[in-house]
Amino acid sequence: MQLTYWKVALPFEYPFTISGNRSKTEQPALVVCLSDQGLDGYGEAPAIRYYHVEPDVLAAALEEKREVIEATALKHPQTLYALWLELFAEHPFLVCALDMATWDWYGKSKQQTVAQLMGALSHAQVPSTDYTLGIDAPAVMLEKMRARPWPVYKVKVGFNGDLELIDELLANSQSRFRLDANGGWSESEALDKLNKLNKQRIEFVEQPIAPEQTQAQRMLFEQSPLPLLADESCVSEADVDRCAGLFHGINIKLTKCGGITPARRMIERARLLGLQVMMGSMNESSIGTAAIAAFVGLLDHVDMDGPLLLRGDYARGLQLLPQQTIVEGSSGLGVTVYRDQLTKHRIEPNRSRSGLV
Repeated sequence: MQLTYWKVALPFEYPFTISGNRSKTEQPALVVCLSDQGLDGYGEAPAIRYYHVEPDVLAAALEEKREVIEATALKHPQTLYALWLELFAEHPFLVCALDMATWDWYGKSKQQTVAQLMGALSHAQVPSTDYTLGIDAPAVMLEKMRARPWPVYKVKVGFNGDLELIDELLANSQSRFRLDANGGWSESEALDKLNKLNKQRIEFVEQPIAPEQTQAQRMLFEQSPLPLLADESCVSEADVDRCAGLFHGINIKLTKCGGITPARRMIERARLLGLQVMMGSMNESSIGTAAIAAFVGLLDHVDMDGPLLLRGDYARGLQLLPQQTIVEGSSGLGVTVYRDQLTKHRIEPNRSRSGLV
């Protein structure tokens, strides 16, 4: 096969802020392409400093193993996954990008979408994503809501005055809400705030307290009036069993768990444990978001609004609408990648990048 990659970045429509005052104004990523037999497969690894992921580091790891990669023929993704793990065990985001690219290529070679290959919902139409409101001044968040009317909003919480903000948003919208604290609440305030939330309008809360607070999380699970979903507490396959009895569901991130192949197993295991399943975004472009869309028929909830939060894109063929998502392509991930856009948004060497939270 032939390996090509781009270190790129897209600006956010608004600065993106979560608990702990972690903020960024652009989303860097590494986009990879695997080519064989006249077909290209694309994958994406967003850069997240919280997980020590930088495009330069991922690119250097690829270069170190280029000879091995290019000496390998593309084949079924489940067959190649062992190789990606062997080569890049310390880089799950990179494993994800390569696994995603393999599935894209394999789908094209079989003239089927990734969703069809997995036996998930048809690629033509799938339910809509929520839309995330990053932490900001109340007036700015209300402006975001007016600019993007949406049936379900995901709101970042985990700061002083967050419940007052939620009340104001609820008063100015008829939509449903999902809250994500990113581990930003203490044990005592978490239970207090969970009991004060509007039970009719708020669907669930993600990661109320830090992942290491296992005993406190068990108490919250037993007493919370709202469903609790694991985010930072569910990174890899091994975490699914640990979430049972602590959360009502899990939020799977393809980049964190290592790609499409392990995510399928995580869903199967979660179902056996009676857990709800959500799949979440790491602010991917349409490339990575199309991989999430392939799973929707297997999920209870989905958060794949990266292309809505970013200005610009590297691909076309994915429409995120208030009531539905449309994937236009009939094979692979279902999107068409434009290399001129990858070149246009390439990160210049040594350019300072803002806040990889």
